[in-house]
Parts: sequence; structure tokens; C-alpha cells
Amino acid sequence: MATKKVAAKKMPARKAAVKTSAPCLLSGGNPQIPKGEGDAPVRAYLAAVPGWKKTIAKRLDALVEETVPGVRKAVKWNSPFYGAPDADGWFLSFHCFDRYLKVTFFRGQSLTPVPPEASRVADVRYAHLREGEAFDEVQLADWITQASGLPGEKM
Repeated sequence: MATKKVAAKKMPARKAAVKTSAPCLLSGGNPQIPKGEGDAPVRAYLAAVPGWKKTIAKRLDALVEETVPGVRKAVKWNSPFYGAPDADGWFLSFHCFDRYLKVTFFRGQSLTPVPPEASRVADVRYAHLREGEAFDEVQLADWITQASGLPGEKM
């Protein structure tokens, strides 16, 4: 019995994936950074923030460091998180969107005055920092001081 030979199909050559050192930007320009504890992942996040948001993000990070000496840092869910030293949980995070940087105070309802933006989560409040709008650093520093003294949100 004769066997029928079948010609091998030519497959197109695969292009090698090009690796870039720049992190991927998610919707709103938020950098995709691997989760991690400490200053290094937050520095990587700040370095990858695009455009006008980078200046605001770096100033916010510096304001947290100035206001809460020894602050703990991490990147989780592609956002930097800040926790009080020698305490569990997190008091603040932020995330990039197209038109603003959203600063999340996990116990924001307990701050005086309450940050302006409401959340679907009862205790959470936000402050939106927008391009071209000056933000009140004194008020922000006061909220950071208050928030760092409250019980942190465990995640």
C-alpha cells in the first residue's frame, strides 16, 4: 500500500517580541507597574507617569514624605499606596486619569474638612488634582497629617 506524501505547510516566520524598558500605560495614562513594597516601586511608578501628571505626582509623593517622616510605601493595583510608619494598613493612594490625579483618603470621611469628592464607599473621600489648577498644599498636607493618624485600611 502506497503512502501519500503531504507537503509541509510553510508557516510565516514569527517576529521577535521587542522588549522596551518603558512600562505600559493603562487607560488614563496610569502606569502599569508590578506590585511591590518600598520606595523603589513607587519611584518606578513616578518615573513612568506621563506628561503634566508627573509633576503633580512627584510633588504629592514629596508632600507625603515631608508630612509623614518614615512613611511606608508600596505599589498595589498599579497605584502608589502610603502607610503610617509602625502601623498596619494604608491611609492614602493615588491614580492617574485623563483629566486629573485622584488622591484617595481611605478614612476621608473622618477628616476635617472632608475632602471634596464622594465615593461609593462610605468612609472614602477623594481630592482631584487637575492640570493647570493650583492645589492647596497646606490643606493637602493637613489631610495627610490627619489621615496618617487614623487606623489604616488593610488590603
